[in-house]
Amino acid sequence: MVPDPFAHLSAYHPVVIEGMGAYDRRDPAEVAGALVGRLEEHWRANPPPRPGLLVLQGDPPAPRGIAAITPRVAAHFKMGRALVCLDEELADYHARDADRRNVVLEFRYSQLRAFLAGNQPEAPSRLERAVDERIEAMNARRRVLGKSRLPSYFRDFALLQEVTKAACRFRCGGLTVAHTAEEIHECSVTGFFTVGLELGMVQAGDFVPFR
Repeated sequence: MVPDPFAHLSAYHPVVIEGMGAYDRRDPAEVAGALVGRLEEHWRANPPPRPGLLVLQGDPPAPRGIAAITPRVAAHFKMGRALVCLDEELADYHARDADRRNVVLEFRYSQLRAFLAGNQPEAPSRLERAVDERIEAMNARRRVLGKSRLPSYFRDFALLQEVTKAACRFRCGGLTVAHTAEEIHECSVTGFFTVGLELGMVQAGDFVPFR
């Protein structure tokens, strides 16, 4: 690992792939192939200014889902990978279990949050308020339906997702975000992508839909 990952991050164009975990029963090779096609189409119209760097968010190795899809996409484009994990006091297993194959840069969530706050002082608190409001609204709907509240980890992982994208976009002047499914379930961490979009932390043109 490099001693100062922020000094190197701006040499890349960050690529973030979001989607289902190991419960995704689809063939990861087929999903990765579809994503490669969408990304190639997107980049023909919007050529990235620098080499791509696939930004991971701590998923452990798995035979299916996002952890099996991202290595295939990275290998196709010959991209290195960056890793962002929750700090140990938030989830002691997260960094411990993360897939570090071909990882060239590594961050903790607190580092990206501090970087974002240092450059856009109100950004982290705006994201936190918006995520909290979204969770409360979702829990209210679930209560009406007789369902339990969302697990407490939703907040940490939703903020990890949105702070990562916002910080990478600010540091590098842009990014590409791709989803592994056409329909994003509201009650999923991936579904919080609309928070950063609504706050202007990312732009609609950054997203590559899965279609």
